[in-house]
Amino acid sequence: MAVYKIFPEKSATLFSFNPITNTGLDEIIEISTFYSIDQSNEVSRGIIKFPTSEITDIITNKVSGSVFSSSLKLYLANASELPLEYSLYAYPISGSWDKGTGRLGNVPITSNGASWKYRNQNSGSQWFSGSLALGPTFPSGTTGSYSSSFGGGLWHTASIYESTQSFSSATEKDIDINVSNIVRDWYSGSINNQGFIIKHDNSLEFTTASKFELKYFSDTTHTIYPPCLEIKWNDSSFSTGSLKVVTSSYCVAVINNNKGEYQQDSIQQFRVVVRDLYPSVAFRTSLSFANAKCLPSSSYWSIKDLDTEETVIDYDTQFTKISCDSSSNFFTVYMNGLEPERYYKILVKSILSNGEVVILDRDYIFKVIR
Repeated sequence: MAVYKIFPEKSATLFSFNPITNTGLDEIIEISTFYSIDQSNEVSRGIIKFPTSEITDIITNKVSGSVFSSSLKLYLANASELPLEYSLYAYPISGSWDKGTGRLGNVPITSNGASWKYRNQNSGSQWFSGSLALGPTFPSGTTGSYSSSFGGGLWHTASIYESTQSFSSATEKDIDINVSNIVRDWYSGSINNQGFIIKHDNSLEFTTASKFELKYFSDTTHTIYPPCLEIKWNDSSFSTGSLKVVTSSYCVAVINNNKGEYQQDSIQQFRVVVRDLYPSVAFRTSLSFANAKCLPSSSYWSIKDLDTEETVIDYDTQFTKISCDSSSNFFTVYMNGLEPERYYKILVKSILSNGEVVILDRDYIFKVIR
């Protein structure tokens, strides 16, 4: 029942039409296929890296042996000329690269850090070597996809590292790619964490088949939509003790330890106390909440941004499962994954024994502060 978000340490876009342009400070990552001003077929690819120390700390000290899932998430800023269906691919980058200090609109262009041709222009280090006559030279276990100007990144080729997401006209266009295999091998040391490269299918790049633009918010965005690496695991437990499970939608659930404000690096275990909405008539010497019940084991939590009504953490039958002990139901929220100085609302969903689905929305609101 745990969700932890890690934010990137660097990102950039690689543009084939200008192989030495650096965009390390741009607020946008672009993954597009397009015509240049001279009508040549060109592409752009995104590269992004998350801190190794944070990944190691979360898996070692919080996941702690549990089965976990990892997702690469980027949020769409703008798109144009989209086809009805397309796919994006993410691969683990081979070899280090430098962020740089450039922007796409800089005149003259900034030619330091990573670009289409170079992984680090300051040192003159290219993504891979080769010649137009003989072709490129890739280190063992890696590959690249290139134009006449060699470059565009270098990534590992093992089939378990190919992560993909398909889109249709009916789906959201935010990126949410399962990259669990990659993160597990970063953690084990099988490959080094140098980040991800995100690109279109090879069949669309450098062809006239389709030309469309996708722009996502980068690590330097000033919005509430920075990219993240989301790590989720199931640490839920369910032992009701003497508590009885509610069997009717006529129930009341109260988060009785919501302090209202939380520091952005804090961890809060919310307690959910439940009782029947219409308790049976009986003589009592204590308040009815002293005879509290609990939600069924098929109960889950979700968090929405209060202003935008966007779901920040969605219900997940494995990873946002609500726990129970002899006192009450409970779940844990890591506040680091929420933007500071914003209000959020908790929602609870329960599936009762009769199959009825109950959404509990009683304005469980809190704010994350710096």
